Amino acid sequence: MNIALWIVAVVLGAACLAGGAMKVAQPTEKLAAAGFGWVDDFGSGPVKAIGALEVLAGVGLILPGALDVVPVLVPLAAVGLVLLMIGAAFTHLRRQEAQAIVVNVFLLAVAGFVVWGRFGPYSF
Repeated sequence: MNIALWIVAVVLGAACLAGGAMKVAQPTEKLAAAGFGWVDDFGSGPVKAIGALEVLAGVGLILPGALDVVPVLVPLAAVGLVLLMIGAAFTHLRRQEAQAIVVNVFLLAVAGFVVWGRFGPYSF
């Protein structure tokens, strides 16, 4: 189970790093043109903040456990990601974007698995 938690945390962390870096680096107009229509509901600042939170979650899912420095940050990062996905799901629900909600719920479940495992029976 420890190996499964590591694999899930690394893959989820890499996905968060990539998605967050994209939101931080690209202007909102380019994100909207690429199919991220939800950015039209927010200003550039909140989109960059969401991206930064995703980057922090990605780093927090990987580095503390890998370096064995304050490993409690791994499940805390996963909790933060769960909260981000809840907010994202509500945003997509309001915009009636069903496919995006499915992705949010999947990521929420995967992050919840990390929370359960690392706060529970398979903590560091």
